[in-house]
Amino acid sequence: MDGKTRADIRRGALVNIILKKDQRSGALTEGIVKDILTSAAYHSRGIKVRLEDGSIGRVAEILPDEDF
Repeated sequence: MDGKTRADIRRGALVNIILKKDQRSGALTEGIVKDILTSAAYHSRGIKVRLEDGSIGRVAEILPDEDF
């Protein structure tokens, strides 16, 4: 999933985000969602989230859970 739809993202999900400083390079940061910051149902550049380590960025991809 690409992280553009708020309903696809939940707290505790493993995601890759693009930090503001990495927008030009497209470097990804992996982490676990602590808070969802975008209130809209859809955002063309990705839903903005805060990770458990405090990093804030837009979701580039939602990684599969390995807890099944």
